[in-house]
Amino acid sequence: MSKLDKDQVIAAFTEAYKAENGKAPAIEAKGGWYSIDGGKNIRLADLDAMIAELGALTPANKATVAVDKPKKATKTKAAKSLAKKTNFSVKAFWAKKILEESTVSKLPR
Repeated sequence: MSKLDKDQVIAAFTEAYKAENGKAPAIEAKGGWYSIDGGKNIRLADLDAMIAELGALTPANKATVAVDKPKKATKTKAAKSLAKKTNFSVKAFWAKKILEESTVSKLPR
């Protein structure tokens, strides 16, 4: 495993991000983890891998990626709304199952 230079990786990522999005990213570093524009925390190696992904997006690929992202987002919103509509509880499910299987059993405290 090669050692990555933090300053070089961040500089290269910033350039690739600027080329892709037209603005500089807000990178926060805490304990070896990096957050780009307040998003999910990632390691330096993942940040290095993202440079290649940003550079690999050509204008033809951007259209494909832009079409795929909203579809993915709507699925997660639908799943979240479905989860909110149902009153399913794992704790209640297992409590019911334990009591149905044996009348001697009792629920833990």
